[in-house]
Parts: sequence; C-alpha cells; structure tokens
Amino acid sequence: MNRIATAAAIALAAASALATPGTIRTANEQRSGDVKWQAAKKQYLLVIKDKSGSEMSFSYAPEDIVSLDVPEPASYKALVSAVQGGRGTGAIQGLTAIVQEYKKLNWDKPAARWLVEAYLQANNPQKAYEMAQTMINEDKSYAYTGDLAPAYWQVLLKLGKTQQLENCLAKAAASGDRLASANALVMRGDVILANGSDNAETYRKALIDAYLRVALMYTDEASAPARAAACEKCALCFENIGWTQYAEEMRSNARSIQFSEQLRSGAKGGK
Repeated sequence: MNRIATAAAIALAAASALATPGTIRTANEQRSGDVKWQAAKKQYLLVIKDKSGSEMSFSYAPEDIVSLDVPEPASYKALVSAVQGGRGTGAIQGLTAIVQEYKKLNWDKPAARWLVEAYLQANNPQKAYEMAQTMINEDKSYAYTGDLAPAYWQVLLKLGKTQQLENCLAKAAASGDRLASANALVMRGDVILANGSDNAETYRKALIDAYLRVALMYTDEASAPARAAACEKCALCFENIGWTQYAEEMRSNARSIQFSEQLRSGAKGGK
C-alpha cells in the first residue's frame, strides 16, 4: 500500500472511530445517521449508510437546524458521579475525551463544565481556568449564568482574579436569572470567608450577608441547587459561631432540597 493509500486508510479509520450517531431536524426534514461538526466549514455533516455499505452525505448550516439529538455518551453519568463524589482527578481523562469527540454535538459543554470542577479537585486551577475560558470565548454569558458560572467563579477566587470575579458577580445579580442571582450571593459568602479572618465574626458576616439570604429568600424551584448549597454553608457558619442546633437544621434542609431535586430529575427523565 503506497503512502497516499495508507494515509487515506488511517483517516477513514479515525473518522469511523469518531462517528457519533444523531438526528438532525430542519424545518423541512429529519434525518438520522453519523453526525460530525466540520470546524473548517462551520457546518454539520450527516452520513447515512445503507445495508450495502453505500453512503449518502448531507451538510447543514447551524442556523438551518431546528434540533440536534445526540445520545448521551456511555461514560458520561459515571464520570459526573465521580466528580460529584469528590473523585474528579480520575475523571479528567474521560471528560476530556468527551469534550473533544463531541465538539458541537450537545455533550461538549456539559462535559467541559464538569471538567472545570475536576481540575479544581485535582488542585489545578490554571487548567480549570483555561477549560472554562474556551467555553466563555464561545458565549460570554457562561461567565455569569448557567451551570458553568459557579465553578468558574471558584477558579477565579483560587487564582486571585478579584476584579474579574466581581464583574461576573455583578452581571449575575443584574441578569434577572434567579439561579444566577442566588449563586452570586453564595459566592459572595465564599469571598467573605476567603478574605476574612478565621473567627466567629467572619462566619457571622458570611451567614447574614450571603448564605442565609439565599436559604430564606430563594425558595423558587429554579433556585433549588443554590439554596441547597447555601443551606450547607449556613450549617458550616452556624457551627463556627457555636449555634450547633441551627447547623443541623440547615443540613437537614439541604438534604430535603437535594432529595426533592433528585425526584424531580427522575420524573423528568422518565417522561
């Protein structure tokens, strides 16, 4: 086999290995096959193979696509569970693979969000920052709204990028998004604890100025994740100022909110 044929065979094998099944729907049609994002052309390529092995290819501009449905990567849930369980270091390689292989195929952004947190757990805030910035460069709003924002703010706090963090929190508070606003308040408490002395007064300030406000005022369904986090942090503050009975009450509230969220997620997934 000559060099050109060898290179072509390698390219074909690589393309097959990265083939991702999916369904593209436009205003006029719906087709299922192997979907790939072509960065150079800024378009999607969908390849349909028949039983004989023959192929038909279709190209789509992003603006012409009504919906793109790509099944969840097989390893995604286990990798996310690892990060949620504090085992992010071991999930970095798998999440990185998903980010790369599912570029513009729905799962790159969720995987990147958890990869940022995984890098934080691996004590590598610089890599976390670089990963977050790749997403924010595509959509500036990711810096202050959505699932990425709280992890991104933790990165900024660790790297001492105070002004950048303050800008993000101000935008989150002004966004009109209840969850973003609640997350921003929780982060305010984290900043108070990070910059203050380790004494009862600092914990009291974080409690009153931030965490307790979220726990008591953000009772809507959309703000539930931030409220659960705020209750956990309220418990920490109450413990450090000696009010242990309130700490246990807040932990109980956090567990209740988390359980309700699990039930709600299960119900949505079962539809």
